[in-house]
Amino acid sequence: MNEPIEPIEPIVEMIDVQKLLNKQTIVDSVNLSVKQGEVLALCGANGAGKSTLLRLLVGIMQPTKGTIRIKGMDWKSHRKEYAGLIGYMPDDYRFGNGLTARETLSFWASIRGLPVSRADEVLAEVGLADTGKKPVSSFSKGMRQRVLFAQAMLARPPVMVLDEPTNGLDPFWMSSFITLIHSLREQGHTIIFSTHQIQIAEALADHAVFMNLGRIEMDDTTENIRASYGSRGLHDAFAGLFGI
Repeated sequence: MNEPIEPIEPIVEMIDVQKLLNKQTIVDSVNLSVKQGEVLALCGANGAGKSTLLRLLVGIMQPTKGTIRIKGMDWKSHRKEYAGLIGYMPDDYRFGNGLTARETLSFWASIRGLPVSRADEVLAEVGLADTGKKPVSSFSKGMRQRVLFAQAMLARPPVMVLDEPTNGLDPFWMSSFITLIHSLREQGHTIIFSTHQIQIAEALADHAVFMNLGRIEMDDTTENIRASYGSRGLHDAFAGLFGI
């Protein structure tokens, strides 16, 4: 007799999450679950609430209402353990301290108790091992994005949260980013990223969420979306929802 298959518990859960800023609803009654090893694309136009939702997930902001858990832990009760589960890439960061890429990553590695060799490894993965004494503050947008992505990978976190990670990348590094995400997924990392570039969601995601005005308008696997909308599933679903 076959043993019953145990359901896969979500690694990330958001339950009735709401965020108000200046009495305006930025995130409205969001319910979301993400499985371990899943790549989730959070799609929507600018102002849809994507970045706010990610900041709530990583603990930079706290929800007005609702519950957010990673591996069953919430930020308030298990702050250190919760933070240790996440690698976060913000949508931008002001590098103004004159440090090189290696110095910057070495500093972040030291904060996490990691050896400098780990900083060298991730810089090599994003093609920034040979930037020498050039300060990160002088880098192009795409190069700064690669530094931030390397930082998110430093501690090999089980959950990676990436806010518009492909902004400013040239075609070569766009392709390299896709390859890196596929590799991280194969290693069991859970990856949640926001994007307004539907082609990136198509290339990467197992699971897609479409947001508009702080609400989730669609939440499904990319397989199911393609079954409903055809080979251009995410493009056509997005166009149908938002009239684009």
